[in-house]
Amino acid sequence: MPKKNSEQFSFADDTPPKPASAKKDPAQLLLDWLPRWRQPTITERDIRIWGPPSIRNRESAIRSAETLVAHGWLVPTNKRRYGARAWEIVRRPIVHPTL
Repeated sequence: MPKKNSEQFSFADDTPPKPASAKKDPAQLLLDWLPRWRQPTITERDIRIWGPPSIRNRESAIRSAETLVAHGWLVPTNKRRYGARAWEIVRRPIVHPTL
C-alpha cells in the first residue's frame, strides 16, 4: 500500500510482476534453425512447412530469408517453377551464429 511520500511496501500475498519476454527477431530464429536443415537449398515452401512456428506465414518467411541474404547466410537461386523462391544455404563453422 503506497504512502503519500511514495514509499512502497511488498507483502507476501502480492504477486510479483512478470518479466517481459524478449521476442527474438524472425531472421535470427530462421538462422538458428537452418543448421538442422540437411539439404543444400531451401525454398519458401520448406520454411513455411518445416521452419520455426513463428515464421510460418508467407510474409515473415520471405522477409526473414531476404534478411539472411543481405547478411550473406543465404544465396538466391533460380527455380524451374515460376514464382518459386529458393536459396542456397551458406554453411559456416560457427557455433551460435548471430545477425
